[in-house]
Order: sequence, then C-alpha cells, then structure tokens
Amino acid sequence: MRGLRGALPVLFGLALWQGAIVVLGPPPYILPGPVRVAGALWENRALLAENALVTIAEVLIGLALGAVLGWITAIGLALSPSARRMVRPLLVFSQSVPVFALAPIFTLWFGYGLAAKIAMALLIIYFPVTSAFFDALVSTPRGWVEQARVMGAGPGRIMWCVRVPAALPGLLSGLRLAAVYAPIGAIIGEWVGASRGLGYLMLLANGRAKIDLMFAVVLVVAALTILLHRAVDGLANRVEARRRA
Repeated sequence: MRGLRGALPVLFGLALWQGAIVVLGPPPYILPGPVRVAGALWENRALLAENALVTIAEVLIGLALGAVLGWITAIGLALSPSARRMVRPLLVFSQSVPVFALAPIFTLWFGYGLAAKIAMALLIIYFPVTSAFFDALVSTPRGWVEQARVMGAGPGRIMWCVRVPAALPGLLSGLRLAAVYAPIGAIIGEWVGASRGLGYLMLLANGRAKIDLMFAVVLVVAALTILLHRAVDGLANRVEARRRA
C-alpha cells in the first residue's frame, strides 16, 4: 500500500506529460513523449550506467567531504567568537557568488578530472551543513550547559558531551538538504568541462539533437537524487531513533 502511494505522484506526472503531448502535439525534438524517453533509457542503459557511476562517485565524495568539513567548521565557530567574526562573512560570500561563475575557475585550478566536480559538490554542500549544525550548537538549552558547568565540565567537555549531542538533529537536517543539492554541483562541473558523467552526457545528447536521450539523462539524475535523499533520510532517522532511545 505504501509503495502504491509512492507511485501515484509518478503516475500522475507521466499522465500529465502524455496529456501535454496529445493536446499540444509538440514535435519530438522539442518535447518527446514518455514512450520515446523510456525507449532511449532502455537502448542507452549501458551508456547511462557508465556515466552515472562517475557522477555518483563525485557526489558521494563531495557529500562526505562537505559533511566532515561542515561539522568541523561549525564546532570551531561555536567555540570561538573571533572565528565567527572572521569565517562567517567568508561563508556568506562563498554562497553569494553563483556556482556557474565558479565552475570554470575550479576547472582551471583542478583540471577536467573528478577533482573539479568534487570541489563543486563540496562547495554547495558545505554551507547548509555548517549553517544548520552551527545554529543547532548555539541553540543548546542554557540549562543543560549551566548544569554541566556546575558539575565541573570545561568548554571542551561541554561541547562534546552536551552541545554536540543536543545539536545532532540540526546536523542531520543539514545533511538532508545537502543530499538534494550535491548532484547540482557535480552536474554543473561536468557541464563546464568533462569527458564522462551524466552532465557531460546531457550536453553530448543536446549537441547531437538526441532530445529523448537528454530527457532520459534528466530522469536518471532525478532518480539518483531521490535515492540519495532517501538513503540519507533513512540513516538520519536511525540515528535520531537511537539518540532518543
């Protein structure tokens, strides 16, 4: 029953898509129908799988590095007011620059391999993880902190034993957002310069007027993003359940 409820939005979206094809009658090179796209998915399954593995590797590495760096940065900012004054403006500045503008620079610095795409994914992931975890750290109930001080705990012990466990939901919330944003950075990096990956395959299909294949790539990217978010969400729910227990 749960699987049926989950499939209903997908079926509704396919019905709307097919309805637009029937009513508007656009040419296939503008908007191919679901059947044509499904055929492209099947015919190019090996090519899609090969390039999807590259993008998945970029996203997972970027997600892991962004989570670790965001975790470390948030703790450092919570412990040091001077670090907050110096680092937080830089974090905000990093998000004020469009990622499309940074992608060519990263490609120039790191080359056309995985490093530039991982850096793009990390940049997008880093801020939501850092921001969500830091906000949760500074929102620790004051009574808990005061009780730990009365018991003789120093700043470091209060951080590890009180503030970090209390802020864990904020960190998990940031990771849920990062799981959605991570593929964006990898795809943009592949658009700028790559010889493999789903973003590269999307541009290749567009350049060769294979619009059905381009739509198939978009569907694969969407499916991977949903699966990644569900995986992170499931892991976060387990951690929260264990924390409550």
